[in-house]
Amino acid sequence: MGKRAVLLIISVLLGISVFVSCTSDKENSGKPTKEAPPEIVSDAGKEASKEAPKGESRKEVTIKVGSAVVPHAEILNFIKPKLKQEGINLEVVTLDDEAQLNPALNEKQIDVNYFQHVPYLNSVTKEKGYEFQVAAKVHVEPIGFYSEKLKSKEELKEGAKIAIPNNPSNEFRALVLLQANGLIKLKEGISDFKATPRDIAENPKRLKFVEVESPQLTRSLPDVDGAVINTNYILEAKLDPNTALFREDANSPYANIIVVRKGEENRPEIKKLGEYLTSPDVKKFIQEKYGVAVVPAF
Repeated sequence: MGKRAVLLIISVLLGISVFVSCTSDKENSGKPTKEAPPEIVSDAGKEASKEAPKGESRKEVTIKVGSAVVPHAEILNFIKPKLKQEGINLEVVTLDDEAQLNPALNEKQIDVNYFQHVPYLNSVTKEKGYEFQVAAKVHVEPIGFYSEKLKSKEELKEGAKIAIPNNPSNEFRALVLLQANGLIKLKEGISDFKATPRDIAENPKRLKFVEVESPQLTRSLPDVDGAVINTNYILEAKLDPNTALFREDANSPYANIIVVRKGEENRPEIKKLGEYLTSPDVKKFIQEKYGVAVVPAF
């Protein structure tokens, strides 16, 4: 084979090689070298965007409940995690002066209050003209007679000094308790849950009565022969409710209630609050934690 023929064959082979190389480059040009990862990220983003509305569809609602410290706030905090699962954020508000909880509800600073019984609510409603509604009855705190000086009511001497609450409904309640235990007798015809020592018809031991702000009654014990005290103040003072010389029975009409502004009792979150506060779990919690000091009213 001549030199010309060999050179011709080599030229043809080189040309084919160049053509194949150029064709391959053209096919690969225009394609990103890492195309798959962006597609994966994009798909994940699509999945995330599909799931996002699920979280948004369940909006959490907050309700503010003004309450006494013990046992009310403790009971509320017990059901707080359960309400959270229902999409309800329970905010518990306690005030040093519980008498401000009704004005706070009236002025829409809170949504609910939980500290009072029906006779007290009725007395302040007549005075202030509140338009409130009872949403649920939760518990009774049997009011009791306590003393640091006596071991039984039979030890009460003539002229003994007795401290009682100075607000109308609880003052009546204290006097009725003393009457039920044979120490005094009230005038006939008292039906509005209001009475003072002036309404005592018979006082054989000539007991002397000292009217005291309810939260101060536990502090008055060293200065008197005995005092009629609401159980929540006994618990707050870390006193043993079992030391009461006598107390109301479970049939007391003074059930503690949750109260709302009239017309709001059917709000779903309010109804759910009432359901949980009157549930078997709360009944068990009250019985196990407070014993005779707090009695479920449902």
